[in-house]
This record gives sequence, C-alpha cells and structure tokens, in this order.
Amino acid sequence: MNGDRAMPGEKAHPAPADRADLAQHGLTRHFGGLVHGSLRSSAPPRLSDLGTFNYWWLAHAVEVRLDAYERSGCPGWLHLAEKTYTGIRRRNRGSLFNDYFDDMSWLAIAAVRLFDATHKARYLADAEALWRHIMSRGFSTDHIAAIGWRRQQRHYANAPTNGAFGIVSARLFERTGSKAQLAFAESSLAFLDTVLRDPESGFLADGLNRTGDGTLDADWRFSYNQGLYLGVQLEAFARTSDRCHLEAALRTALSTIALLAPAGVITAENVNRSARGGADIGLFKGIFYRYASDLARHPAARADPASADHARSLESFVIDSTDQLWQTFEPSLLAADDWRLFPTGSAALSTELSAVMALEARARLEQAPATPH
Repeated sequence: MNGDRAMPGEKAHPAPADRADLAQHGLTRHFGGLVHGSLRSSAPPRLSDLGTFNYWWLAHAVEVRLDAYERSGCPGWLHLAEKTYTGIRRRNRGSLFNDYFDDMSWLAIAAVRLFDATHKARYLADAEALWRHIMSRGFSTDHIAAIGWRRQQRHYANAPTNGAFGIVSARLFERTGSKAQLAFAESSLAFLDTVLRDPESGFLADGLNRTGDGTLDADWRFSYNQGLYLGVQLEAFARTSDRCHLEAALRTALSTIALLAPAGVITAENVNRSARGGADIGLFKGIFYRYASDLARHPAARADPASADHARSLESFVIDSTDQLWQTFEPSLLAADDWRLFPTGSAALSTELSAVMALEARARLEQAPATPH
C-alpha cells in the first residue's frame, strides 16, 4: 500500500503519507487565520462566520495536527497543535469549560494527547480538570446513570457525550491509576452497550430521553457515534485483553458501512431526519475513520482467524473510500460533504477536518501498529 503504481504515461498518485501532508497544508492554506494556529470556520471565509467560535471543531483540529506530528515526527505540527489548543482557551475567555459535556470531553482527549507528545504536566492537569468538571456537573441518575449532553439538558444522555467521556476516562486511568476514572470508563461502555446499541445489528442510537419521555433516538443515524463506540471498545481491550471487545467493535464497524455507506463512502447519515451538510455533521465521519483505522490495523484483530476477515474488510473500506475522497479532494485540497463530488461554494472547516482525519487514518494503515488515537 504505497500509492498506486502508474502505468507509462499515467500520473502517479501520491503515497498515503504524502496525501496526508498535502491535506494538512491545504487545511492551513484555506482555513488559517491571522493568528498562527487559528482556523476560520469556512473557506473562502463568509462574513457571517468571521466571529464564530467552534470549540469542539477546534479540539479536533488539535488532534489532526497531532496526527501529522506522530506520523512524520516533524516538530512544526506539534507546535501548531499547541498553538491551536492555546487559541481555544483564549477564545473561550481563558476558560477550559463550556456548557456542553461532549465538547469538553473532546478537548480533554486532545489535552491527553498533547501531554503524551510534550510531557508537559499542564496538559494532563487540564484533562483532569475537564474530567472532574464533566463528572461533577454532567453525571445524572435522573433517568439513567450516565453523563448528560449539556448543562441545560442533563437528563438527555447520548452517544457522543458518553463515548468521548469513556475514552478520556480510560486514557486518564491509564496515566493516573484513578479508580474513579476506571469506573467511568467502564460505566460509559456499559451505557453504550446496554442502552444505545442494537443487539442484532450492533448499530448505536444517538441518545436517550432527549424529549424527557424516555424515547430512544434510534432513527438518528450518525457515523461519529459508531466511531466512538469503536474507540471505547479499543480502550477496553487494552485494559482487559478480552477479545469480545474487538469482536463487538468490528461488528459495529461493518454495520456502519452497510447502513451509512451503501455507495462506498458515507453519504447516508441520518437518513430519517433532514440534516444540512457542513456544520457539525461535516465532522462526523472523520471521527469514525479515526477509530476504524486503529481497529482495522490492530494486531490482535488481524491475528485471530475469527476476526481477521472482518478487520481486512474494514481496512479495504478505509482504503477504497479515501481513494475516492482523494479524486475529488486533490485539485483544490478542499472537501465536499459527499466525497464523490467536487466541492462548490464555501467549504466548512468541519467537513475539511473530516477529510484530513480520514487521510491521516489511511496513512496510519501504512505504519506499524501503534497505540490507538
């Protein structure tokens, strides 16, 4: 998997790592703001977006730059990740916190990765402060024991919040040994498994009790919920070495492809509910690709005959769909929400981040197995 070999007279396609580098530079070129490390919400910039602050998008931008640093070893990408992280706090009036518990979990995940990359204690301290804030203000037992979506809606427990909180809880436990963090890593997985995941298909509903009547939002079909489930299960396998975690994750991953990517790329998100492209939904599939790539290349998933075929199928999907993305992305280094189409009009940062995440995920398939991102 070193890029397509060109026939005589044909244009050679860049290798996956080179594609990822080009995508990172495209992100800077099209979305970079006046302050180093800052990113605008659209390209070309729309006047209505100039003052927009998307806390959780930018948390993913930190991770995207860390992807480039971990792949290449180039310190410039790490510097850019730190600058973007600093900019989030600056634009948030110096605070780590906002009203959305899923947003804060995304930032905590980014902070843990910054700590791992820099060994600077302040990043681990930030992640722990975010974890304590989410746990103390977001945990509710009003309807079911889980983290609520936001401060104003603690009764609504969904997959994004509990999936992201489960991942950061697991990673903090690995670094601190805190029994409380371990307990939330396990309870978050239990909530996803027993409340939101369909036992037949393995596909996760979006959330529970949004309207206050105990309804399960089973027809809200989003790829990032599935991706987070893969991430939580990978963390659980790392703790326990129990293969059931990998098998459950692979089943969900393949169900996601069957339900959301009938055309070979993810285009069928939220099929039972109207949703505008770009905006938050633009980021969703990138999150799926992040964890799907780590699952597909996991040595334990590849080594066992019972799961190896499924892991290879997942890997093939990542390869084929990112090849499709590259065909429409390469000319401008801008992505459309539908990767089969060339972008038109103003592109959203969320959509661009998904494309860069996916291309970095593809590049990781070239590398030796490593710690999940």
